[in-house]
Amino acid sequence: MRFPPSRKLKKQQELEKLKAAGLYGGALVQVSGSIVTRYNDCLAMLGLSPTSLERFTIDGMGWSPEIALEKDNNFYLNIGEANPNAIIITPEQNGKPVHMPFHSFDRDIMTAIFAAYPLQIRDITKDSAIVVHLDQEIDAYYEPFDLLRYKKISVHFNLLDNLDQKQAAQLELINTFETANNFIDRQLHQEILASAQAYGDLRERKLQLPSLELPIGSFYTKAFGGIFVLRDFVTDIIVFEDKALFAKAIENSSLEVNLFHISHHELTVTLVSQGIAQFDIKKAAKTDRYDRIKKHIFAEHLGPTEHPLPEILGSHLLFKKYLNTLEPDTRKKVMSVELYNQRKIIERDLKLEDVVDLQYTQALLEPHKNLEVEHQEIIWSLLAKIVPKDPLHLYWYEKEAFYNAFKTWKPDYQDWVIELILKSRD
Repeated sequence: MRFPPSRKLKKQQELEKLKAAGLYGGALVQVSGSIVTRYNDCLAMLGLSPTSLERFTIDGMGWSPEIALEKDNNFYLNIGEANPNAIIITPEQNGKPVHMPFHSFDRDIMTAIFAAYPLQIRDITKDSAIVVHLDQEIDAYYEPFDLLRYKKISVHFNLLDNLDQKQAAQLELINTFETANNFIDRQLHQEILASAQAYGDLRERKLQLPSLELPIGSFYTKAFGGIFVLRDFVTDIIVFEDKALFAKAIENSSLEVNLFHISHHELTVTLVSQGIAQFDIKKAAKTDRYDRIKKHIFAEHLGPTEHPLPEILGSHLLFKKYLNTLEPDTRKKVMSVELYNQRKIIERDLKLEDVVDLQYTQALLEPHKNLEVEHQEIIWSLLAKIVPKDPLHLYWYEKEAFYNAFKTWKPDYQDWVIELILKSRD
């Protein structure tokens, strides 16, 4: 994602409220001094130009918001859409958020790396750094159906200055030195001394990072304008965010896979019919999630008010007062869930779709309780994108979509959402 230089300052200013509340750009690692040089050397390994910044911050993958602005490219660490990379220059990156993931599993991969090699990372980053290459063994994406081949990912590591190779060479020199009468070889003495002077004593260093291979199930990728790939269900499902690419894929598809655009009502019907998502309107109406969604829809229709919006949304009496200022049809839409549940007690044959607004039946969907945790996470993310009416879930599962939406909200609604998120952390 690129943006023109004229938008840089505006982009920074728009989210100041969130920054002040610790909800944007938090938990980053500060980089300065000699570590900047080391980071630039890693960029050079990736064929990228160095940053001119003397200090900046990085997330768990080594991505820097300041460098992204400088380069006008949010995905400057990627080599094409199929090959993302990461940079590890300090153990402090362990457990840090991944602020600009290209795939939904990027954070999990970094967690796996730090879990597999904690001692090696601590040792290596004392005087070196690691470039991580996430390789799904596909050189480039050519069409969306290439994503169906994406079933595992190999994680490869390259050390700055090839320090692991220098260690192997140093150990070989020492082994030669200790063999037969080679200890009297002056040339060998000089070679060992030169290696030690250049790289230090590497004999006991933990520098070996064997490649990792990790399975990939259902996932989301920003490739092709944003695509969800859902696997291990009745049929494979691909969900497109880009309408033009969806239309093209429909024309060219000969595979046994269900294709949807994210706006299609048939998508949510399929999620329910295949046991991927579930919906219980009586149960949902009693949840905090429903209350948040209802207040969001209400705020979307509310005009000028005498009271601050956070006060209205926090008061049952004020909510009712302003609800009655809405047009009758709008009021019915906002309160359609309650109206349905009340009428259903008497009208047994009442149909849900005749009363409840469609955005509620979609927004109140949730992952099926029998799904594994991995699948639940990706389905929550998909549902948050289909109908982004729950600001808290949007923040939890789709932060980039949340930040984009936040900039469009009224200032007093922004204040209410910030308070809502902060309270959820208590």
